[in-house]
Amino acid sequence: MVIKCGGSVLEELNDNFFNSLKELMEDGFYPVIVHGGGPAINYMLDLYGIPAVFKEGLRVTCEKTIGIVEMVLSGQTNRRLCSMLMKQDFNALGINGSDGLCLQAEYIDKQSLGYVGSITQVNTDLIMLALQNGYIPVITPIGIAKDGSKLNINGDYAAASIAKALKAERCAFVTNVDGVQIDGKLVTEMTDSQIESYISDGSIYGGMVPKVKSALTATAAGVDPVMIISGKKRFYKNNCWHGTAIAAKEEVF
Repeated sequence: MVIKCGGSVLEELNDNFFNSLKELMEDGFYPVIVHGGGPAINYMLDLYGIPAVFKEGLRVTCEKTIGIVEMVLSGQTNRRLCSMLMKQDFNALGINGSDGLCLQAEYIDKQSLGYVGSITQVNTDLIMLALQNGYIPVITPIGIAKDGSKLNINGDYAAASIAKALKAERCAFVTNVDGVQIDGKLVTEMTDSQIESYISDGSIYGGMVPKVKSALTATAAGVDPVMIISGKKRFYKNNCWHGTAIAAKEEVF
């Protein structure tokens, strides 16, 4: 199971999240965690006087910016998340995406976006080696191009690509809410067409929009179903999931 933790959610993870993780492992799941770190990156860029620029949801990444992105993600955020896991008695192994050619990538549009990439290949052997030896891989979404350059990878896309490469049973996006709610009620199952309709009529709005769009990105990559879960409440207990399951087709449920 691939779990994507956004940078803004890391501080809100609590015992409920970690207890769910433990129960998942007891039931035979092997977690692989991918993390972001947007707020911390923005803070560091501000300190260096480098403006944060985005195009179509992707961070424009110059040569100076990619250095800061990698420093924050691999040197700060990854260390913090691994430490949180180890305090909960998990064996966490931090992996920078460029290590061991874990995340091989290509430039999306170097002229327009700079050092921003999309994943072309995942070194599943490396990830499986960690899993088979009892570790939870905690992966930083930094890719490596054929020319040896480090590339900034959108964390949601990275999680989807890794889940597809591993043929994961589940891919989950961790949020600070239970899942998708319509008219104040949690919706446990949704299809991509329903989501598009709910966004159009305003039933899904605000911060939930990018979350469900990230889930749709994963389903488009071939991962069905994708979960939207809370990092503050039990999302898995007694072999039952709590959150919103999103799939491209209804028969997946």
